[in-house]
This record gives sequence, C-alpha cells and structure tokens, in this order.
Amino acid sequence: MPRKNPRAGGRSVALLAAATSLALTLSGCSMSTVSPADVRGEPVEGAVQLEGPDCDELKCIALTFDSAPSEHTPELLEILREEEVPVTFFLLGRNHIDTYPELVQQMVDEGHELANHTWTHPRLTEIEPDEVREELERTQEAVAELTGITMTLMRPPQGRTNDEVGEISRELGLAQVLWSVTAKDYQTTDSELIRSRVLDGADEDGIILLHDLYDGTVPAVPGIIEELKAQHYTFVTVSQLFAPGVAEPGRVYR
Repeated sequence: MPRKNPRAGGRSVALLAAATSLALTLSGCSMSTVSPADVRGEPVEGAVQLEGPDCDELKCIALTFDSAPSEHTPELLEILREEEVPVTFFLLGRNHIDTYPELVQQMVDEGHELANHTWTHPRLTEIEPDEVREELERTQEAVAELTGITMTLMRPPQGRTNDEVGEISRELGLAQVLWSVTAKDYQTTDSELIRSRVLDGADEDGIILLHDLYDGTVPAVPGIIEELKAQHYTFVTVSQLFAPGVAEPGRVYR
C-alpha cells in the first residue's frame, strides 16, 4: 500500500500496512488484556492525578493516532484545536519524529498525550530482545530531548506482543495499549468508509485506532467527532480514560 509521505522509508511503509486487521487476534494470544474501567477501579497511592473528565460518570472515548507526526498532522491539529478534542499520539521515530520535530512540541503545547510506537515499526515479536529495547529506548530519548516528557505508554506495531516484549516494556516504564476499534485506514482513501467503520465500532471506554499519515483519515475526523459528540461521548486521552488509575508498565490494555 503506497504512502503519501515521500520521505518515509520503504520498510516502515510495508510493516505499517501489513495485516493490521489480524492484530487484535494475534496480540491477545499469549497475554491477557485489561480494560480502562478496570484500571479506574485501581487508583494508585501517590500517583499524580490527571485533570480531566470523570469517566466513571461520563461516556468517555479515546481517539489515538499511530505513526505520527506526518505531513497531515498540521491539518489534524487544527481540527482538534477547533473541536477542543484531546487525543493520544503514538509517535514513530524514523521519518516522523526526526522529520517533524516541531509538530511533536506542538502536540504537547495543545494538550495532547504522547506515547511510544517504536523507532522503525518492526514486529517486536520477531526481533531480538536487544533490538526491542533499542526501538523503544531510542523513541523515548528523542521525545524526552524534544519535549522533556518521559512517555509512559507504548503501542506495539500491528498490536503484536508477547511476554518478552511485556517484560522489556515493564523495565522501561511503558504500559502497552492496544485498541477496541480500528478503521483499517491503511486499506482505503475513502473518508466516509473510515468514518463509518469507526462509528460502527465505537463504544463507551473505547480506544479508537487511526493513522493521520493516510490520505483518507484526517478528512474523516470532523465527521467522527461530530457524530460521537452527538451521541454524548466525551473525548479524553488514553491516560485520562484510565484515571484515577494508572496503567502498569508491561501490562496490556484494550
């Protein structure tokens, strides 16, 4: 599947576009997952309490964007600013963070959450432990250098994880976040189809997976936000969805 950004590496493109539709099945094969509502029931003593909506009282949902930033991110940020919607960006390193560093800082300045999506987007279950650690550490370090933020969440590419990836994530202080609905926006440029797929799968405490680098995705976002607001959803970041609980490093959440 072709990618709009001409500066992106071919390996990243191929891996990102491959078989994501299988990820929810594959990712859960050896590790149990925890729901946002279960996290909220486990407040952590001494943890910093996030400001934001009470998702025990409200109908909350989290929009997330993988493999950001991209050439489409400025348009997306403008939409989110106008709609006053916070999201979680799972940042990719090569050809993304290093190409658009100013957009990473803008995300922070505008109230969005940053999370780790590795440096080159490999299947973490198919590389050596030292390579897994390097993929995550390099992205952690790049974001910390740019923004001063230490990210606490990661999303394994294609949702592929196992006990070894979980242990390395735990060592690095990263909880693993999957999703409850995907638009499969790598398959199509049809913005209406992307919108309908999200709306068909949306539910309370849901985590929506999108990618702003594909041509059809950002044009679908206003319609997604409008309809979900009409259904009385409140948009939050992933960490806000968990509050007052805090995701535990190494565990898998969906």
